[in-house]
Amino acid sequence: MIKIYHNNRCRKSRCGLDILEQSGKEFTVVRYLEDVPSEKELRDIIKLLDIKPIQLVRKNEAIWKENFKNKELSDSEVISAMVKYPKLIERPIIINGNKAIIGRPPELILDIL
Repeated sequence: MIKIYHNNRCRKSRCGLDILEQSGKEFTVVRYLEDVPSEKELRDIIKLLDIKPIQLVRKNEAIWKENFKNKELSDSEVISAMVKYPKLIERPIIINGNKAIIGRPPELILDIL
C-alpha cells in the first residue's frame, strides 16, 4: 500500500497528492501534523529514504532557526526535534512497499509508483 505523509498547506505536498490521485493506485494519506509519527516510525522512514535524519529537516522553518540552527545535534536529537515539532519534517514523503521518496519536486513520486 502506498502512503503519503501530507501537509495540505504545502503546495508541493498538494501536487504530490494530485499525482497519487491521478495514478489510480490505492493510497493512504497521513496528515503528519495531526497524526505525528513516532520516533520509531521516523527512524523507519529515514532508513527507507536512505538519508541522515538532518536531511529530512526543513531548515528554513522558524522553529529550526530559533531552536536548533548552528547546534551540533545527534541523529536521535534531530529525530526527537521532528517528533516534537512535526512542522520540521520535509514533505511530502511517499512510501511504496520498501521504497520511499521525498516528493521534491513532486514528479519524483512517479519513480516509485
